[in-house]
Amino acid sequence: MARHDETHDPKRQSWVSSANGHPDFPIQNLPFGIFSLPGSSEKRGGIAIGDRILDLGAALEAGLFSGVARDAAEAASAGSLNKLFASGPTTRQALRVAASTLLDAMGPERKRIEGIGGRLLTPAADCTIHLPARVGDYTDFYVGIHHATNVGKLFRPDNPLLPNYKHVPIGYHGRSSSIVPSGTPIRHPSGQLKDADVSTPVFDPSRRVDYELELGIWIGSGNELGNPIPITEANEHIAGFCLLNDWSARDIQSWEYQPLGPFLSKNFGTTISPWVITPEALAPFRTAQHPRPEGDPRPLPYLWDEQDQRDGAIDLDLEVLLLTPGLREKGLPPHRVALSSTRHMYWTVAQLITHHTSNGCNLRPGDLFGSGTISAPEVTGVGSLLEATRGGQNPLRLESGEKRRFLEDGDEVILHARTPEGSSVRIGFGECRGTIGN
Repeated sequence: MARHDETHDPKRQSWVSSANGHPDFPIQNLPFGIFSLPGSSEKRGGIAIGDRILDLGAALEAGLFSGVARDAAEAASAGSLNKLFASGPTTRQALRVAASTLLDAMGPERKRIEGIGGRLLTPAADCTIHLPARVGDYTDFYVGIHHATNVGKLFRPDNPLLPNYKHVPIGYHGRSSSIVPSGTPIRHPSGQLKDADVSTPVFDPSRRVDYELELGIWIGSGNELGNPIPITEANEHIAGFCLLNDWSARDIQSWEYQPLGPFLSKNFGTTISPWVITPEALAPFRTAQHPRPEGDPRPLPYLWDEQDQRDGAIDLDLEVLLLTPGLREKGLPPHRVALSSTRHMYWTVAQLITHHTSNGCNLRPGDLFGSGTISAPEVTGVGSLLEATRGGQNPLRLESGEKRRFLEDGDEVILHARTPEGSSVRIGFGECRGTIGN
């Protein structure tokens, strides 16, 4: 597992002035991504630093990387990050350390780098930001126990959690082709809907479009088919993290999900934040997994590791904002729907990886996991409108005078994730935002 090193030094500042005090991308973060320069369609590898992007291809041409860091920069400059993901944590860490040194205000080559800075750094706002990797497979889990309980209560008040929930990480295979980067519009889905008081379904636009607040997990080096990943090695297979909004059509879902689970209610779109926050950047924010309540079953031995329980969880503050047409028209800020935390995940990321491969299933570089909706115990921290409005019974009342039971066309959902205040410099994930429309 990634450990603290000089890249986390809270005193470290960057000569890229916008990085110092930046809410998401100070020099202590340095996330990887894929972008295109203004007026170009060529995909290039980059690192976010403040409000700029360090162009790894330009840095290579300038001879700023050597050894393993150069190999990593070349892998990251291939139009996607799959090769970098496949190279493993040692190679990734070498590039992070080298980039941190290059961007350090006290770095030995600062003057030389500043002299060619115009070719190395580009304002992020002027660039097109792409998906960071080619997603081969996408699996969505269900690790938010408060979300699972809240949803279960709506449908099974006397038995909200099914018997298997606390024994096995629940998941399903989603659709990778409809994963899009932040800012991509999401088409309003249609499908079969069936009200409880009618005998046959109709095909109509969904009336219960929802979002889901999730953590995305990028897979790095995978495993061969037939070779499970033991939990003691699972963290070595994590390439990074992002935010993930698993858009959902609840009325389509309620009709189709039995007996095989979600299908068209989920696969019309999944939005992710485009910057890959590395395990190394999050090393200071690893924490103990929340102890299971008394009486909960201990996971089977293949899912249990004492080290993973001590520091396998991640401490992130999560936020959901809703911006409606009415709020925009009146110049009002987005409405905060929820504040939650990744501390409410019932299973660790290592447990998800181990369980996914326990039957011999192979993972590949660039595969993506969704954590499932992460809700806090309080109503102010729930990760979906289904929970916030109790299935539409208690609508949100917005400052614009609008009400929302579920999302309507023109509504924009904005997700944020940032590390908590503390001795380490806070870092963030950037925005994960998308707008529903026709």
